[in-house]
Amino acid sequence: MGGSLRVAVLGAPGVGKTAIIRQFLFGDYPERHRPTDGPRLYRPAVLLDGAVYDLSIRDGDGAGPGQSPGGQEEWPDPKDWSLQDTDAFVLVYDICSPDSFDYVKALRQRIAETRAGAPEAPILVVGNKRDRQRLRFPRRALAALVRRGWRCGYLECSAKYNWHVLRLFRELLRCALVRARPAHPALRLQGALHPARCSLM
Repeated sequence: MGGSLRVAVLGAPGVGKTAIIRQFLFGDYPERHRPTDGPRLYRPAVLLDGAVYDLSIRDGDGAGPGQSPGGQEEWPDPKDWSLQDTDAFVLVYDICSPDSFDYVKALRQRIAETRAGAPEAPILVVGNKRDRQRLRFPRRALAALVRRGWRCGYLECSAKYNWHVLRLFRELLRCALVRARPAHPALRLQGALHPARCSLM
């Protein structure tokens, strides 16, 4: 066994957190959006680079500042393991919704404040709904902010078409596994993909 890892997938309601997780775990995509009824926990076993890891994937029900896009208070309890004891974070936004990226901005700040003094946990910012490319808001300045300003990883995907979903989890897990090394997490997350496989058990 390679060990266990805790991953939290967080973001505003409706950005596709559950769809990304379900594509990764089950290879399916719900055509109709149904709001997630509270946080959910998935516990798959994953084969990565020849070792088996037990994952705990937290599907957050939103974790933004004050009012969510749906008008509901959705800050998690600071003592919640999704912020304090997580090995890696996926912060999801909708590439067609600037408000959902503002949500991620505040969420990242919340994580930094809550985890002050805790071991480093890599953060991967993910722009979902790449299949709606024509409706997106400008990306260049945003990606530069995430990579250079925040020093986090950045990736875009389409949960609907299962594009870059496996890559997302593969790179995130690799970064979490080597987080103790001196290389900066942004550099690790933005590195070239390796040919080794990542698959569910």
